Amino acid sequence: MATLLLAHDSFRHAVQEVGVVTDDLDVSELLRTVGFDAAHSVLTDRQAQVLAMRERDFTQAAIADRLGTSRANIASIEASARENVEKARETVEFVHALRAPAQVSILEGTDLYDVPGKVFAACDDADIKVNYTAPELMKRISDAAEDAIEGREVSENLLVSVTTEGTIKIRRQSGET
Repeated sequence: MATLLLAHDSFRHAVQEVGVVTDDLDVSELLRTVGFDAAHSVLTDRQAQVLAMRERDFTQAAIADRLGTSRANIASIEASARENVEKARETVEFVHALRAPAQVSILEGTDLYDVPGKVFAACDDADIKVNYTAPELMKRISDAAEDAIEGREVSENLLVSVTTEGTIKIRRQSGET
């Protein structure tokens, strides 16, 4: 899945680097250039075509004209494509959390000031060097958790995962199993 995100970022960069928008943009060639393969992607070929043209600043109406369909259909295809990309990102983040050698559950009601000590203890147990000071760690968690932190209190259960390189990842823990 990490390859998927890298491929999406490469796809976006390549789409932006092709040059100015023209009516003679060869979308199939662009998709080949960035290595798109629908058989190994969460996107259909049509979704990739629409995203490629939208990244090149084509309007939905212009794409609809070019592909011989309605603007409403293009809007639907684009929305589905963006939803698929977001689901792929979420899946990659999930897998990263599963693989993290240090994981700390931070329960609702925990004081944010208590979190660094818990994370540092888990990292010590896993022999991982954390790349953050306690204040930096609190800021990173607060920023990543957004509205799951109210003042100094954790208002939703969180999972703090730490990679072997000491990178911190924060996920909300679902109440569902």
